[in-house]
Amino acid sequence: MLDAVVVGAGPNGLTAAVELARRGFSVALFEARDTVGGGARTEELTLPGFRHDPCSAAHPLGINSPAFRALPLERYGLEWLHAELPMAHPFPDGSAAVLSRSVAETAASFGPRDAGAYRRLVEPFLPRWDTLARDFMSLPLTALPRDPVTLARFGLAGLPPSTWLVRRFRDEPAKTLFAGLVAHVMSPLNGLATGAIGLVFALAAHARGWPVARGGSQAISDALAAYLRDLGGSVHTDYEVKRLDDLPPARAYVFDTSPTALARIAGFGSHYARFRYGAAAFKVDYALDGPVPWTAPEARVAGTVQIGADSAEIGAALRAASREGRAPERPFLITVQPGVADPTRAPAGRQVFWAYGHVPNGWTGDLTDAIERQLERFAPGFRDRVLARAIAGPAELAARNANYVGGDIATGAATGLQLLLRPRLSLFPYSTPHPAVFICSSATPPGPGVHGMSGHNAAKAVWRRLREQG
Repeated sequence: MLDAVVVGAGPNGLTAAVELARRGFSVALFEARDTVGGGARTEELTLPGFRHDPCSAAHPLGINSPAFRALPLERYGLEWLHAELPMAHPFPDGSAAVLSRSVAETAASFGPRDAGAYRRLVEPFLPRWDTLARDFMSLPLTALPRDPVTLARFGLAGLPPSTWLVRRFRDEPAKTLFAGLVAHVMSPLNGLATGAIGLVFALAAHARGWPVARGGSQAISDALAAYLRDLGGSVHTDYEVKRLDDLPPARAYVFDTSPTALARIAGFGSHYARFRYGAAAFKVDYALDGPVPWTAPEARVAGTVQIGADSAEIGAALRAASREGRAPERPFLITVQPGVADPTRAPAGRQVFWAYGHVPNGWTGDLTDAIERQLERFAPGFRDRVLARAIAGPAELAARNANYVGGDIATGAATGLQLLLRPRLSLFPYSTPHPAVFICSSATPPGPGVHGMSGHNAAKAVWRRLREQG
């Protein structure tokens, strides 16, 4: 009998399997698709030689992840590559605010009236960032805080809505860039703890940047899988699990799946009936015949570029998709241009480009034209650079990854208490009604992103149970 079986080979499932195998447990991992990866894959979606990331592309949480940093992933081929700027937020007049590795450079891009306020916001946390990240991403009850005072100070700043936090800024550049940071989790700007979301992304950039993985996000998943095999774990792909009986006997089962799928497979009935899925993504991957023609020079050297004219426009786009049940006329866009740091992604002189906006869960329309009209506002002539497109609305995203229910790439709405207490209101979020079954997907704390910490935290709960059994 195996010690543990893991279902789902996304970053969290892979991390959970690795953590258990590192501690001497026998582990087998099962994945429905023919390759590992989940939200960290790389495929030729458009033209031969153009290597796209179908979901996550830039990895501020990955390079800062306490779980990943404790693993020898570089030995298995993972290499982080950095653009000159982690992120830029251009404006219609050709100017831009930036998120730089340097706090001073970032603050200066906001203008003299907000530079000091920004420095006072982030500088107290940076010297203790590694400890703070570990404490913040390990909650709840998976580890005692190493620095409870700093964590409490962070909570005071971050638990209120981001709309409260940005009141310390007077001008639009700082407000808009911060609103864009919050929007990465597709949450309305006035939600609980949205200030913390923006702070985490900003601090992660200052600490270690927003890199891409050389060759594509698949390198993260492949490195985890290779390490797992070296530890003695087995990986089985093209193996769909429809019920627990489809799996070999084990002392524990760990699911990197949506709560909906887990309830169906394990027969949990309505246990997760109150779990809510949030707004969806509408994503377009582009093959371009050259760099994006951004008007703002800063955007040309940034790995990630946020698109939204001002904080009001960003807020309206989020409300439309999350609360009003309609696609925004001017969507807020998150875009990534991996070729700025990694020229191996496309043939010489060409570029891959990644962009998505927010739409209602399960939306069936086409946002492509609205996305490209937004891009043309900040990069006139963009459409002339397009060689090919790969379009993925909510239905296509859900078909590629069953965890993205209705196109929700966060595997659950990051709003209200569900942002902090997911998938249920419980102090033991990785446990389920069955004592031998656990959940480790992005539906559990600390939530969405390629960081492996949900898998790491769930693995702790599993190995504690296995050790209790002897």
